[in-house]
Amino acid sequence: MRQSIFEVLRLEGLNHMEIHYDWRSGRFVLYAAREWDPETPFREYNRRFTVFSLRASDGLFFNSAQTEALFAKHGLSAHLDKIKELMRKGRHILLDSYFNEKLGIRFTNHIHSDKRGLNNRRSSLLMGGIRRHETDEDEIGVFVDGMNLGRGMTFKNVAAGLPMGGCKITVQMEPVDLENLDQVGFLSYANDRTRNTTGPDMRFPPALADVMKAHFSLHITGGPKGPLGPTGTPTAHGAHMAVKQGARFLRGSDSLEGKRIAVQGLGAVGFPLAEDFIRDGAKLVVCDLDPTAVRLLKEKHPEASIEAVDPSSILGVEADIFAPCAVGGVLDEHVISDLKFKIVMGPANNVLKASSQEEEYRLAKMLAERGILYQVEWYHNIAGVMAGYEEYVHQNEASMERLMEKVGALCTEKTWENLNEAAKEGITPTERAYGSVEREVYGE
Repeated sequence: MRQSIFEVLRLEGLNHMEIHYDWRSGRFVLYAAREWDPETPFREYNRRFTVFSLRASDGLFFNSAQTEALFAKHGLSAHLDKIKELMRKGRHILLDSYFNEKLGIRFTNHIHSDKRGLNNRRSSLLMGGIRRHETDEDEIGVFVDGMNLGRGMTFKNVAAGLPMGGCKITVQMEPVDLENLDQVGFLSYANDRTRNTTGPDMRFPPALADVMKAHFSLHITGGPKGPLGPTGTPTAHGAHMAVKQGARFLRGSDSLEGKRIAVQGLGAVGFPLAEDFIRDGAKLVVCDLDPTAVRLLKEKHPEASIEAVDPSSILGVEADIFAPCAVGGVLDEHVISDLKFKIVMGPANNVLKASSQEEEYRLAKMLAERGILYQVEWYHNIAGVMAGYEEYVHQNEASMERLMEKVGALCTEKTWENLNEAAKEGITPTERAYGSVEREVYGE
């Protein structure tokens, strides 16, 4: 049997499940239900029905004990226990899951905290991107990814000064068909149910935002037709400013001229970041799973020093700075012991292979003991969510100039402060970054 909460929903003819966790008391409360009919035409969302009016003709609802019993009935109690342990470790308040068997969509919003969004006087309480995973991926691995990113979003929103809670959506489905308005409508419905404003992340095309906004909901940003467009350039700008402060902290100058910088990934963020480094006069070592990206960078900057390596080799090169711009979880204790960098700082989410703050602290200390300067990425990878909020609040009046100015100033000032205060306190920049926002998130 597939190890998945959606298997329980499928076998029982249900389509919605919630797992609530109160980290103060350690109490879990579950809920499962059939809340809409299987043939519901989601292309009609916000036309014929809304999140308030959609109801099943033969609704079915299970309380916490009954939902636990469903997992036991299908031999999936151990799987549920694994999910609960992940929620405990990260202090996540809610996993909110929506299942559409007909469309082949398994949608979960991993909600870490809603505290920042409460009483913000807007319809959305949360901000976190939507990421697609393949249908055959292990659910625990998918949920680890979602929870890590959701937890990071909570702290990222605090670092960016935004009145939003943090979350991350993971969706297991085939590549979305933007002409299939039932698919896009269902994603819109599920996202709106969770009170989230999202943006397309890995494996979802940016154009998803344009289609969703045109037909269903304003609670998505970052589309090519939007006032700001994709957020790769401002995200790269924020990471660039942070790296320069790292260089200033170590050497007394933020100049990157002549520095050897390894850039992992030349996608929507990595490519403009590499261009920033080229304008600084840096020497680059780059990699990407798509050779075309490397070729385009070289063709666009024929005068620059650009060495290409296989993606499997990038962590082993010797360089002054390593800027991760691809998938997360690339640095564990084994990799850290062999690194040949002085600074590790970039825009990739969850660079450390960890599922809790305690694990991040341990790995951050290993980096420090190796003489490598590292700052947890959510502290400076804030431009994407700042862009999302700028567009969400101002819509067509959103300003890229205003956004870039805010991002550059905030990432410069906060990174410089964090590095220096961490040194004064004798702790890692990662510990200091968390400590600077935890009271607001947890009341501690």
